[in-house]
Amino acid sequence: MANGAQLSYSYVEPLATPATLRKMPALLLDRGSPLRFRLTGEPAQLRWGLRFLRACTSAQAQRATAALLALAELSRSELHAAVAADGLRFDHARPGKLVVYDSAAGLAGARRQVELQRALGCTQQVLSCAQCLAREPALAAYAAHIAGGVWTPGEEVADPLRLAGELAERAARHGAELRWRCAATGFMRRGERIVAVKTAAGEVETDAVVLANGAAAARLGRALGLRLPVYPLKGYSITVPVADPARAPRVSVTDLRRKIVYAPLAGTLRVAGMAELVGHDLRIDARRIRQLTDAVAETFPGAGDLDADLRPWAGLRPATPTSMPIVGAAGAANVYLNVGHGALGLTLALGSARLVQQMLAGQVPPVAVPFARPR
Repeated sequence: MANGAQLSYSYVEPLATPATLRKMPALLLDRGSPLRFRLTGEPAQLRWGLRFLRACTSAQAQRATAALLALAELSRSELHAAVAADGLRFDHARPGKLVVYDSAAGLAGARRQVELQRALGCTQQVLSCAQCLAREPALAAYAAHIAGGVWTPGEEVADPLRLAGELAERAARHGAELRWRCAATGFMRRGERIVAVKTAAGEVETDAVVLANGAAAARLGRALGLRLPVYPLKGYSITVPVADPARAPRVSVTDLRRKIVYAPLAGTLRVAGMAELVGHDLRIDARRIRQLTDAVAETFPGAGDLDADLRPWAGLRPATPTSMPIVGAAGAANVYLNVGHGALGLTLALGSARLVQQMLAGQVPPVAVPFARPR
């Protein structure tokens, strides 16, 4: 779990937008593009792609933005409450986030998004290039590629692996039984209810099932009679030891030109990016890792030790075509879904967990959000 490490509570614009649709031909034809598409022959890939194209409308993007902001705010509250109550330790910090744009057109689009999100309660500021450099001086060498940016003071960073470990430890302490390397393969149904989960180690009786298995959700969902519009978007990361703190970013930075994020994490810089629609292939492409290291060298020269072990990593973001997750009851009387969070999985995790907890308890969820449907 070495993803981008950004907690983007305010920057939640979906991937499916009219701007993405306009740029897609150029992105797909550029060999160095952060976006890559490879036909796998899977009907699910084709269905997902067609639904994504249909979702690239202004109305759909605005609906998704409003829904994601509501869930993100709940998630922020839940994380802060957990930190205060349990003393979680996972390199959590609030440095703020600067998203930089390389063109006037891109910045104009960002300004429209900021206005939309301001009406929904977000605090953000559109900056000139000079203001971006004042906010993050380490970007000085990259100034030629900065037309301006969006500054969000409340954004945070966290180490997702450490957070997962902390939550697992506390769950076990409170009586949860954790079964590692035990894959679910199907379900035992009795009438309208699931009474057991089939695993490689045997059947496990259950009162309720929460399907929350990321990019594999569509496969396992079929055993429940569901066709989940979840498909993996592959991404990469490296973790760069900071060699010169004066040249490294103090704030979290997103470079929209390259679709790369930089998150400062306890003496290191987590660098992540790319979006590949290539199936469930988890192999690490050395060319993609070179793109990340080249980006660090150009954007923050001298900041990191690029000769060190950069811990290259690849992961699959379980995405829906609209970027809205699927959270709710479906498939059987006692089955709940918590899938399809895409690039916002870390950001939305605790809010989604609270929604599911409320549903399991038969209570009204704390926010009413029109999430994506399973069919």
